[in-house]
Amino acid sequence: MGESALTNGARAVFLDRDGVINRPIVRDGKPYPPPSLEDFSLYPEAAEACRALKEAGYLLVVVSNQPDVGRGTQQRATVEAMHTAMQKALPIDRVEVCYDSGSGLSEFYKPAPGMLFRAAQALGIQVPGSYLVGDRWRDIDCGVAAGCRTIFVDRGYREHLQCRPDHTVSNLLEAARIILQSEATK
Repeated sequence: MGESALTNGARAVFLDRDGVINRPIVRDGKPYPPPSLEDFSLYPEAAEACRALKEAGYLLVVVSNQPDVGRGTQQRATVEAMHTAMQKALPIDRVEVCYDSGSGLSEFYKPAPGMLFRAAQALGIQVPGSYLVGDRWRDIDCGVAAGCRTIFVDRGYREHLQCRPDHTVSNLLEAARIILQSEATK
């Protein structure tokens, strides 16, 4: 992929799905994706946050590891039904999903930045001018590896960050406000 594909073009906000856009299932301090479409519930602030970012001219790209599909404990059709529901409710431009089990090396399984680069190539996104918003260490490490600014949504999970995020917030709306405020000061 050419350098110009990653540095010239539109800006995006890359969004993790579970824990940022929708409520995960939390057991023993660890988040898990919802097991069914009926359990898939968007956070109340997700629509307002996404709408504000779209109005400011950002492309919205969901980047989500879904290793349960690769492990055979979740149906791909169920995950895709969740994405269809999410895209009906929110102004999402693209959904990137890695279905790998997470047990091997993959350029797309976060913390690897492959999903961001694939979306950047497809949509003409300027990665260094973009943001990644996530609730897990893998998300923040992915954003750092890609060269974007990172915002950590702290949901109080029992895991530690490896890379330091640019900002820490409690939800997506706070993240959107930080992004929009940074635009206002440019």
